[in-house]
Amino acid sequence: MKYRSTAGKSPEVSLEQAVVKGLAPDRGLYMPLEFPRLSEDFIKRLPEMSLPEMASEIAMALFGEDVDKDKLKALTEETMNFPIPLVKVTDNKYSLELFHGPTLAFKDVGARFMARLLGYFNRNNKERLVNVLVATSGDTGSAVANGFLGVEGVRVFVLYPKGKVSPIQESQFTTLGRNIVALEVDGTFDDCQALVKQAFLDPELNEKMMLTSANSINVARFLPQMFYYFHAYAQAVKAGVDPENVVVCVPSGNFGNITAGLIAKKMGLPIKRFIAANNANDIFYEYLKTGEYKPRHSVQTIANAMDVGDPSNFARVLDLYGSDHDAICAEISGTTYTDDEIAATVKSTLEETGYQLDPHGAVGYRALTELLEPGETGIFLETAHPAKFKETVEAITGKEVAIPERLQAFMAGTKQSIEIPADFPAFKYLLLTHLTSDRH
Repeated sequence: MKYRSTAGKSPEVSLEQAVVKGLAPDRGLYMPLEFPRLSEDFIKRLPEMSLPEMASEIAMALFGEDVDKDKLKALTEETMNFPIPLVKVTDNKYSLELFHGPTLAFKDVGARFMARLLGYFNRNNKERLVNVLVATSGDTGSAVANGFLGVEGVRVFVLYPKGKVSPIQESQFTTLGRNIVALEVDGTFDDCQALVKQAFLDPELNEKMMLTSANSINVARFLPQMFYYFHAYAQAVKAGVDPENVVVCVPSGNFGNITAGLIAKKMGLPIKRFIAANNANDIFYEYLKTGEYKPRHSVQTIANAMDVGDPSNFARVLDLYGSDHDAICAEISGTTYTDDEIAATVKSTLEETGYQLDPHGAVGYRALTELLEPGETGIFLETAHPAKFKETVEAITGKEVAIPERLQAFMAGTKQSIEIPADFPAFKYLLLTHLTSDRH
């Protein structure tokens, strides 16, 4: 299958070119030229299929033309080797727990798949060192770093905003060493993301280094996230939920997650509608109300992974709907919450239901409580384990959050990071001069 740029000014490319390059030369994001429609039989079989089975069939429809079928099946099954349960919170609201992977966050799915796919494409290029640049507001960095740790021929640079990720999140990508380099940027997530985008468009860097991105701008990072939307729907139907009235609420920051869900619907998944839930960084919510997209500097909140003021994947949402505002509003509604409202939801939900939300899941859960219509069942994405935000959650609830052993192991490591200003010449100099090395 060919991939095209959302900006429409670059040639179509292969899957391998889209994955290895990340960003199109015209600054657009790559999208599949077409979306294969999955059969009605496949949709009917979903409740009886395991997660690896359904993921393999979806991957085959998307990538089967470009990857050896046996290899694709193996790397998909290896990616999806942890549970993603749908947990009932109230009669009509369910949590899709996406935090049972290696780094306890939803981005384990896309990051692990991309790492394996890039390794597959790079297997015959013994002299090619691929440099992965990734900006993170929290969980992306840990998922990507751990997904690529030790992968032959790949080096990862994780850019993160100094003082704006939780200590546990930071420990997950600054203590690894080996082929993982953590860059502590004196700025915001948007500054980190801007540095990455500038690097892709710099002729000298691209001449001297093979660069790609593992942010959701990369098709191999965001497309596999649709696996768990099919799995969520399957579990809901198996639990007796009306299959025609399933609503999915996605805590939204850079909009890669919800875009994967929208594409899943385009490929045949019968989700009734989506809700994009924002924190104070409510750029998309404002777009839904006004039809105007006005990016701005992000503000720091307790749901830090959503602190994005200029979401990259907004371009993909526009592309999916031909920039038709009415069409977008017909399938996606939105809402926004302050830190106080998020905290109140974390506290009240624990007291009333016994379910421990993290701040991001709280945004999704609250949106369902306010926006579900009669007869609908809502699924919200619980995107990260509450322990990743231990101090914040405990301050809200007054109750201890146990730290899983996997997180404790990260916290025991020694921090290794390089501080840099939010300045592209300094970042470029660092890449070219200080961090060049032989192939790992």
